[in-house]
Amino acid sequence: MLTDVNPKLPMRNKSITKDFYVNKLGFEEIGSSDFEGYLMVLKDNIQIHFFEFKELEPKENYGQVYIRTDDIDSLYQSMLNSNLRIHPSGHLEIKPWRQKEFAMLDPDNNLLTFGQSA
Repeated sequence: MLTDVNPKLPMRNKSITKDFYVNKLGFEEIGSSDFEGYLMVLKDNIQIHFFEFKELEPKENYGQVYIRTDDIDSLYQSMLNSNLRIHPSGHLEIKPWRQKEFAMLDPDNNLLTFGQSA
């Protein structure tokens, strides 16, 4: 039986990606070893993995992950309070598919969409 999903997204620079997810979004680095070119982060029940792709052209990256939350208003406000850049087309709103969502881009142009049932 399937029990979990852990998306794998590309990153150009491990230290920049780690800084964004750990110091800005509040994830923690996990794993028993520091693997070169690979990063795993965790926040609450959300685990995201990253693989090194030094030649990645951010404008050509279509990596995306949809993260569900049970308190989207507080999450959105905390990101605004931390001066994190919300995607210009991704400010908090209720979508036609009845999800309240907002989105941001990480340093490698991976789209992070946060959503909650409206």
